[in-house]
Amino acid sequence: MENLHQVQDSILAAYAFDIIDDIEFLLLSEINSSSNQDFEHDDGHFDLDNFNDDECTSYYRFKKDEIYRLKHALGIPDRITLPNRSRMDGLKALCIGLQRYANPCRYGDLVKVYRHPVPLLCLAFNWMTKFIYDTHKHRLTTLDQPWLAPQQLRIYADVIHQKGAPLKNCWGFVDVTVRAICKPGEQQQQQQQQQGVDIDHKPEHLLKYQSVTTPNGMIANLYGPVEGRRHDSYLLRESGLLTILEGGSHDAEGNVLCIYGDPRYPVRPQLQAPFPTANITPDQAAFNEVMSKVKITAEWSFGGIVNFFKLSDFKKSQEIHESSCAKMYMVSGILTNAHTCIYGNNTPSYFQLKPPSLDEYFQ
Repeated sequence: MENLHQVQDSILAAYAFDIIDDIEFLLLSEINSSSNQDFEHDDGHFDLDNFNDDECTSYYRFKKDEIYRLKHALGIPDRITLPNRSRMDGLKALCIGLQRYANPCRYGDLVKVYRHPVPLLCLAFNWMTKFIYDTHKHRLTTLDQPWLAPQQLRIYADVIHQKGAPLKNCWGFVDVTVRAICKPGEQQQQQQQQQGVDIDHKPEHLLKYQSVTTPNGMIANLYGPVEGRRHDSYLLRESGLLTILEGGSHDAEGNVLCIYGDPRYPVRPQLQAPFPTANITPDQAAFNEVMSKVKITAEWSFGGIVNFFKLSDFKKSQEIHESSCAKMYMVSGILTNAHTCIYGNNTPSYFQLKPPSLDEYFQ
């Protein structure tokens, strides 16, 4: 049975990273299926109303009523069609996706809850990930959104300044985080070393992500992953963030606004950084200290992604296949923003600034 589980895990991994297509996945899953065959002809009945709010929060990170709201905000259809032409209730597919993102459990552990075989659960999760990514990824790649309009950016800059920041035109913070990935086999290592992936220079294999956060606790921009050895300035260049800021980082009067990063970033009108520590004056040191205290809020948003949606921090799910990692992390960021819209987090409490409502964010 253990060997069977290993084979099933290998099939799921191959499908997740586009090594096999939908038909190959279904055929291999059917050949190597076990007890989940008992549900092959089950009607898959699932009723969210059978769960109380505590259970929903534990399984899905949202209360029951908010899951219905989230489905509507995301634009998920009442009935969806999976790649194998199976039909599934859209709410059920959303719950499958939320539970996998919140608690990276085995698909086999979900069989009895959703009354579907493992292959169908996998298809539903991948469908949900692709739908959210394709439909809403622009919310983390552009400033052309109502809650990031010029008049809103001015409000963000004002509340950051009121918290003691010397800068009067800083509306957000940019930072980089790292996530561990699976250790590849020897053959993969050789290939990845040729590609510049960080293998020898760090104890863990890492991917880097770049994020811009605002004082209302929201993630305004998200980019990645890139190899762990890459410098932060490389992410800045590849993400096109400076170009995005040049086009949209200003207030309603046209005054240039900026975001604030760490010393590894270049200084530009739309991007500020601490003073170099060499030969620093007392005033410059004070500037760095105050801005550092305010900037720590950027790390709180990173923490929200992995605290609420642990799949993005589950090492075995993060293999060196950048497109799949990027999709899962981007979806985790979108879901984290949705969670912040409903429940808030430490950042809006610190700045006393409410995030947009769920409908405002997804309008």
